[in-house]
Amino acid sequence: MTDHTPETDPPGTDPTNGEGPELDEPDVFDDPPHVSDADVPETPHPVNWNLLSAHDLETEWLALNRWVDWLRHTYGLPASVLPPFWHHHPELLWELSALHLHWLGAYDPEQNASAAIGWHRDFADARARLRDWVAASGTRIDRDRPTRQTTWPGEEPGPPVEDVVIADRDAEFVEFVQAQVRRRQEAEDEFYASLDDDLDLDVDPATGEVRD
Repeated sequence: MTDHTPETDPPGTDPTNGEGPELDEPDVFDDPPHVSDADVPETPHPVNWNLLSAHDLETEWLALNRWVDWLRHTYGLPASVLPPFWHHHPELLWELSALHLHWLGAYDPEQNASAAIGWHRDFADARARLRDWVAASGTRIDRDRPTRQTTWPGEEPGPPVEDVVIADRDAEFVEFVQAQVRRRQEAEDEFYASLDDDLDLDVDPATGEVRD
């Protein structure tokens, strides 16, 4: 009598039916995930401070202020480069705003890996310009004054430039931004009122929409 040794199933064979290798198939077949515009970070864009609406103006002021505060702490910047009352000086506002937007672009997730070192190279140039702006403006660590303006022939001389001591920088910044936003809102209201007068339209001053 010949002994019969039970055959072992080949590797990968389904022992329940013995019909061949078992396939490791996914349970479901889904389409690629849908990515909407809301899922993609907005590309940084230039900010023209002269053309912002009152709402956007407040938003940009607060965002820039937060970033500038992070910048001065991260890099230990002295007041000779980044003074506390930079917001009172347009030359510093535009320089810091450009630097902020450049930083947003350099550290965008879709940016290439060398963009960050490019930003730091430009940051070194910006610090030199900031020193020049600060020295020309005369702003200091505990007080501020308007940047002196050169009077051209035929122009009325400007008001005298005097130092103003500011004890609480953050509180003064909030008051400054509120005043800026209020003036911009007043300008918007005046603009929409002029449209209403010229075109005989019923314009909602809060939204700018034409009402029926």
